[in-house]
Formats: sequence, structure tokens, C-alpha cells
Amino acid sequence: MRTWPGSAYPLGATHDGVGTNFALFSEVADKVELCLFDDDGQETRVTLEEVDGFVHHGYLQGVGPGQRYGYRVHGPYDPAQGLRCNPQKLLIDPYAKAIDDGIGWDESLFGHTFDDPDQRNDLDSAGHAPYSLVTGPWFEWADDRLPRTPYHRSVIYEAHVKGLTMQHPGVPEELRGTYAGIAHPVVIEHLQKLGVTALELLPVHQFLTDGALREKGLSNYWGYNTIGFFAPHDAFASRPGHQVEEFKAMVRALHQAGIEVILDVVYNHTAEGNHLGPTLSMKGIDNASYYRLVEDDQQFYMDYTGTGNSLNVRSPHTLQLIMDSLRYWVTEMHVDGFRFDLAATLAREFYDVDKLATFFELVQQDPVVSQVKLIAEPWDVGPGGYQVGGFPPLWTEWNGEYRDVVRDFWRGAPSTLGEFASRITGSSDLYQDNGRRPYASINFITAHDGFTLADLVSYEQKHNEANGEDGRDGADDNRSWNCGVEGPTDDPEVRELRIRQRRNLLTTLLLSQGVPMILHGDELGRTQGGNNNAYCQDNEVSWVDWSLLESDAELVQLVADLTAFRRDHPVFRRRRFFEGKPVRKGDELGDIAWFTPSGEEMTEQNWEDDFGRAIVAFLNGEAIVERDERGERLVDDSFLMAFNAHHEDIELTLPGPDHGPGWQLVIDTHTGLVRSEPGGDVVPAHGAFTLPARSVAVLQLVTP
Repeated sequence: MRTWPGSAYPLGATHDGVGTNFALFSEVADKVELCLFDDDGQETRVTLEEVDGFVHHGYLQGVGPGQRYGYRVHGPYDPAQGLRCNPQKLLIDPYAKAIDDGIGWDESLFGHTFDDPDQRNDLDSAGHAPYSLVTGPWFEWADDRLPRTPYHRSVIYEAHVKGLTMQHPGVPEELRGTYAGIAHPVVIEHLQKLGVTALELLPVHQFLTDGALREKGLSNYWGYNTIGFFAPHDAFASRPGHQVEEFKAMVRALHQAGIEVILDVVYNHTAEGNHLGPTLSMKGIDNASYYRLVEDDQQFYMDYTGTGNSLNVRSPHTLQLIMDSLRYWVTEMHVDGFRFDLAATLAREFYDVDKLATFFELVQQDPVVSQVKLIAEPWDVGPGGYQVGGFPPLWTEWNGEYRDVVRDFWRGAPSTLGEFASRITGSSDLYQDNGRRPYASINFITAHDGFTLADLVSYEQKHNEANGEDGRDGADDNRSWNCGVEGPTDDPEVRELRIRQRRNLLTTLLLSQGVPMILHGDELGRTQGGNNNAYCQDNEVSWVDWSLLESDAELVQLVADLTAFRRDHPVFRRRRFFEGKPVRKGDELGDIAWFTPSGEEMTEQNWEDDFGRAIVAFLNGEAIVERDERGERLVDDSFLMAFNAHHEDIELTLPGPDHGPGWQLVIDTHTGLVRSEPGGDVVPAHGAFTLPARSVAVLQLVTP
């Protein structure tokens, strides 16, 4: 095996068809050994003699894809000073593009904690981390192109690779729970029927399960425990060692169907945990560069994530790692965007969350990353971490305010109609002042973290006993309503009400301004039995139950019809906020108007009524003042949206002739009706219309 000096860039293992260049950053290392492993686990060590800018590097001729490798870093071990080098430890390459999880690794040691850090270090040295793998750059992308669906036309579907496909009868058994399973035509056809334009996947970066969960017979199912920011998780591959090509094939198949791929990424912490956690990678390479340490005692880690550590976004090398990873997933893996877990942590250069942090500047000026979808989970667990509405203009955000207000409205909790109106019209109070648009709001009612939609209307208390934490885990404030009975019931009235509430919530979501996000399986009535924190349940609790496809066919069709309705009517997916007044000279009507059930325009007192349960919105289809992709001005029909969260029917008086001569019903959640065209009886201006208890009705203007 011939060794050449190689290059300090790019970092990681880069194969060129003849050999592989290896490069590892460490400012504290005295010596770095590259360790190569054959099929029998025999180790060959090569010292990387060349060092440029603290990057240790070398080129090995004849080393190619599939080669298992790792690093041993020689240097100071003084945890109180933040130094944790230990050459007994085989370390994962932070830039590894594939990882072979668990081969030759003593998993029983991972995640154990010990009172004495030295004891932990000695015991942890008995095993070694998973192997890094050299990969090849070749893949037949054919004519693959990013769909680049505009935000205002997007419908996002949040899913888990394994959970979505594990129980699908149409997916071959050997492909279930894998990237190849998602690429299967039966899964893609379902997404297309729903009108989904983007699949947002829970973490697919290589992740690990800690020992505490393993001892309980559980696993880190969600995957928020990253150890490789470039490597697709190997357990989601149907064939060992083929995770990179299978991930790419999945992306290619989804793109061919017009569906984008958005990754839920965890750049706020890693699986190495706190000062008692294992040394697997960056902790043993250059601990103080990669992790945020407590200044007064650097054996301890700052923790804004609740997981034991936080990445050091003050460090240029950590920022380089994050940006290199993002660019890699866009340029080499062809993904269309990212949802950043606990994104507020990335803005903590010092102590407070700062929207002017270097990370946001790097993203803003990056010619690759700035051009894809960037979605923030705009909070973390540190002080001042709740930052909904506080991210820079390039970003969109999971709107937790939307979730809470819409849940409160439909469960009948005291809340103002004004806040409900603001949320369903794009949350201008959160996003307008810094030049953002309605689509900055990623609207959701349910997500992986919390109740499913079926459980939201079936449980008022969490039921997390299976997690083994005596019910201490998971949110206590769920803003849910069980419709009168906790959990499963045979009561036909309760069951019918729950179905209607699911229709109400989905209709509200899909007709709100902003970008709707649906949780996988909600269209099927998927339940987790009241578990609102199923992060460790890699079983039927979390997997989508596809047997519901037949019994809940009506709800599946409702979602499909609503997304089609949204697609056909730009008034429900505006790119500009409503102004409540005429937007062109000579117009008599504003772009939106709000009415009480009696047909009178809302007053300030009406808006502040804590016990208001019904409201009507007039959406003016003539006042969009936007243009389509061909430059033609968008014009739509006008609509009335009527919401009734009261437990009794309400007699509505429709607005007068100034807003239209008559109206026809097109959407009715009481019956599940969604019409693509107006039909049925015409309700005249000032006419009476019965809005059933706990329902939504949408009426379309009758044109002469």
C-alpha cells in the first residue's frame, strides 16, 4: 500500500478512482493514525505525517469504496482543560460519508455513565466505535432535477423512513423500513394521491441508541442522536453497505414523481453526550473545538438541547463542518431542503439566541444552501429559546403558535377570535415586520413530537407507560380534547364527533395561509394509544398501520380533495399578507373581511370576546394582485369560510349584496363534502345558512 502526502482539502475520505485521500482536522493532536480494517477486523495503522492548518492528511493508493477505517488521535488527556485525546479509542471520521454501525463495537459500553470520568474513559476504551466507510462518488442520476416547488404551492408530509413503510402490505418484506421501501411505487402513489409536494424525513444522518434505552429493550427510534453528519443511517438500507446508493435512488424516484425531499437535521448536539458519555468521534479528536464547554470547568458541557452537549457554533471548524454537510446533501445527495432541529441553539454564539449569529450569515451568502428550503424548529431548551417569528427572512419556521391556537379553538378553550384569525391568515403579527411572507409559517397541528391527530381528539392525558419513565416524559400541555371519553370507545356519538373534529382540523390546516404540514398516518387515523412521546418505540406504536387505509378511506379522500382544492384556488395560498382594505384604485371591497354569525362586520369588542366560538371570513378572489409563473395576474373566485366550534348549530346570516349576490356550498366538514365545483342550492345575500355544531363550511361566490 503506497502512501502519498495527499491534500488537506476536502476533509474526510475522498476516492478518485485510483486511491483515497484522507484528511482530519485536529488542533490539539500530536499525531493522527489512520486505521484500516480488513474483512476479518485486522487493523493496519498509517500515520498521517502531513499537517497543514491543523489538518492531518495523506493519500493511499489502491484504497477504494467499502474500505473500513477510523482514526486514533494521540494528544493530551486533561478533561478539566477540555482535552480528551485517547489513542486507545478508534474514532469515527466526522466527515465519513457512510458508517458501518456496530461491527467490532462493544455496544454494551455505549451510554453507560460512571461517577469517575477516568473510570469511564478506561472502560469505554475496551471497545471501539463503528467503522467509517470509504464511498465512491458514482451514481446514475439520469436527468434528475430538483422540483423546486415554491413554498406557497407546497404541502409537506412529515414521515419516518421505517415507520412509514414497515407495515405496508404492498411493499416487499425485504424493503420495508428502508429507503428502497419509500421509493416503492405504492408509497409514492399514496403521497401523490394526497397531493403531497415534499416528504420531510425524520433524521437520516447516522445515529445511535444509548445504553439506557437499550437496557429497557427500547431504541432511539426518532433518530435525534446523530454521530455522522454526512452518512445516511445504515439501518435504513435494505442491503448492508449500500445506504448511500439506496438513499440516492429514493431521492431520484421521489423527484420523478414531483416530490421534494426535506431532511430533519440535528446540528445542535451529538450522540457523545455529556462528560460521562462515550468518546466516539469529535470528543476524542478536538473536544474544545467541536463542543461548547463550561468556561470555568471545561470537563463539563453546555447543554441547550437537553441531551448532554451542544455543538460549538463559535468555532470556525464546527461551522465549516455544518456548512460542508449541508452542501454535500444538496450537491451530492440531491435533497431539496432541511428542517433544523432546535435551531435556536445554532444562534447561541455566546449565551443568548442571536439572529445575527455567524451561522445565519454563512447560510445567507452560501450559493448552494441559500437556494433550498430552510425550515427552523425555532426553539431550544435554553433561556430565551422560544423564538417563533424571530428567524431571518431567508428562513421559514415551524409555527408553534399556529398549532396551539388552532387546537384551542377546536377544543373550545377560551381564546380570542382575533388570534385564531391571525393564525389561519399567515400569522402576519409574527412574520410581516421583517419582510417575510405568509409562507414563512409552516403550519402544523400534529408532528412526530406529541399526539397523532386521532389521539388529539381521543385523549386528554398522555399515556407513555411503555417508555419506561413512569409518565415523566412527554408534554403535559397537549391542548387536546377526548370528545367525552378517554381513549377507545364504542359510543357512536363520540366516534362520529371525533371523525368530524379530525375533518375540522385538517380542513383548517389545508385552507390556512402558509405552508401546511401533515404528520404521516394522520390521514389514516393512526393512533399511538395516547403516547405523546414515542421517540423510543420502534414498533407498532409508531409504525403506520396501513390496514386503516380501507376503514379510513373517506379521510384519505378528504385530504386529497382538500389539497386539490387548495391547488386550484390561489386565494388559499397567497404570497402576500391580507391588508383588509382595497388593494387597487377603484376597488370597493377589501381583500378580506370578517363577519359575526349575524352577518355584521366584526367590531373590536367582537375580536376580544374570549368566548367567541364562530366566525366568518370573506376572501376576495379579485384582490390577489399576484402573478403566476407566466407573469399573468392571478384571479380567483371569492369564498366565505365559516367556522363553528360551538357545541350547537348556528344560524348564519350571510353578508349583503356588496360581497356577492349568492353563495353555494363547496366544503362541509359535517358531512365530509368537498366539491371541486359549486353545486347545490344557492344561498342569497343576507340569506340564512345553518352551520352545524363543530364544523367548517366553505361557500363559493355564484357568478352571474
